[in-house]
Amino acid sequence: MSRKRRKRKKNSKGLSIVIFTVIVVCLCVGVRTASLKKQNQELALKQESLEKQMKSEEKRTKELEELEKYMKTKKYIEEVAKERLGLVYPDEILIEPENQ
Repeated sequence: MSRKRRKRKKNSKGLSIVIFTVIVVCLCVGVRTASLKKQNQELALKQESLEKQMKSEEKRTKELEELEKYMKTKKYIEEVAKERLGLVYPDEILIEPENQ
């Protein structure tokens, strides 16, 4: 009988070590899973923010392209010459209001 008890004690010690190891592994996996979920949420928010920023920059690029096209037109050149340089066509008469 004493041999059976010794074997059971050895078996129960081995079994308890295995159970303890499994529990520790499960806890480690659970903690890591929670950490990864949190990181995933943070990255999703960052991705969303970057996508909004990208759309904004694409819109800005289109606006700049339109401005570039406008700046190449004759109308823009005339506008700048009149406003900044005060130039007029030879047959054009400027009427300026009196200072009040």
